[in-house]
Amino acid sequence: MDLKQQALELHQQLRGKIEVVARKPIETREDLSLMYTPGVAEPCLAIQKDYDASFRLTRRGNLVAVVTDGSAVQGLGDIGPAAAMPVMEGKCALFKEFGGVDAFPICVDTQDVDQLVETIYLISKSFGGINLEDIAAPRCFEVERRLKERCDIPVFHDDQHGTAIVVASAMLNAARVTGKIASEMKIVINGAGAAGIAIGKLLLSMGFGNVVMCDINGIICAGDQGLNPGQEEIARITNTNREHGSLADALKSADAFVGVSRPNLVTAEMVSTMKDGIVFAMANPTPEIMPDEAKRGGAAVVGTGRSDFPNQINNVLVFPGVFKGALTVRAREITEEMKVAAAKALAALVPDNRLNPAYILPSPLDKSVSATVAQAVAATAHAQGVARL
Repeated sequence: MDLKQQALELHQQLRGKIEVVARKPIETREDLSLMYTPGVAEPCLAIQKDYDASFRLTRRGNLVAVVTDGSAVQGLGDIGPAAAMPVMEGKCALFKEFGGVDAFPICVDTQDVDQLVETIYLISKSFGGINLEDIAAPRCFEVERRLKERCDIPVFHDDQHGTAIVVASAMLNAARVTGKIASEMKIVINGAGAAGIAIGKLLLSMGFGNVVMCDINGIICAGDQGLNPGQEEIARITNTNREHGSLADALKSADAFVGVSRPNLVTAEMVSTMKDGIVFAMANPTPEIMPDEAKRGGAAVVGTGRSDFPNQINNVLVFPGVFKGALTVRAREITEEMKVAAAKALAALVPDNRLNPAYILPSPLDKSVSATVAQAVAATAHAQGVARL
């Protein structure tokens, strides 16, 4: 039986990957009186007097909403909110398994920015954080920006920032392996959507050198026609040499390639024009170039989004710990500095004596990772003054 059929049968058997479980058994009249009426009135009144008590007297302080409109679901595209539910349930299961964070899937049947923002805002008092998921660019930028302005809890679009953090961490360690100097590197990012733009911004904020963005039409340069607002913004701070041309042109003499785009766009010949190339081909399920082909072209370090090759670059290394850290200190937001701290903490989990071209990140199954990431995020929140505990 192949993996697809196994997955379908498992979901049929489970009828959902998560469930609600009471934290205290309700077996006696006293239990009922304390857990529900009449005793439940007391915490209600306490919260009415002190809003912050909602984080202490309910599960809110450890509860994240995983919200989608189903418009950009993994490699499946715009499949709608109901069809997105298995992914959102899976995300919630990962939050719990890897970070001890409770999460609830919410699939909203609208792609109107105003409606989506208003819906999420109106339910935000039930949660300690909002994880936006699989919302298509460029709408995702506006949705996140407006929610961050209105909500008093962290709002985090994982497709952007979780991907950026794990890629930045992998890039730090790939640079260590190859002896490259971050500030001197030329990094080509193919895919100027939500993930690609966020990756470019974070790499630049961490001191990496010239980032060159590419889309379906090739290299993006400031002043190009037909760019959306997110692409216009990233174009102003990337491609410092104002290159033009194709992806193949961009890769000439590049130090690293990051693919968040489509399968089979890069060839071994293109990799051979790079300088001791670092290749992160992250399109799923089929990457921009298969690892053996990248190595045939002379790649020094290769990573993908897949679990069947070394160096899996997977967001599960990031989002459980980021939210765990933010929730622990009741951070108002997840700042750029907190993202940088998460990336550096994750990279540091690979010691020098274990670091090698086939091991630049911890295993996504390592459940100890989230505690380290959370500690770095929480400490940075305190240092920046955005922590409330």
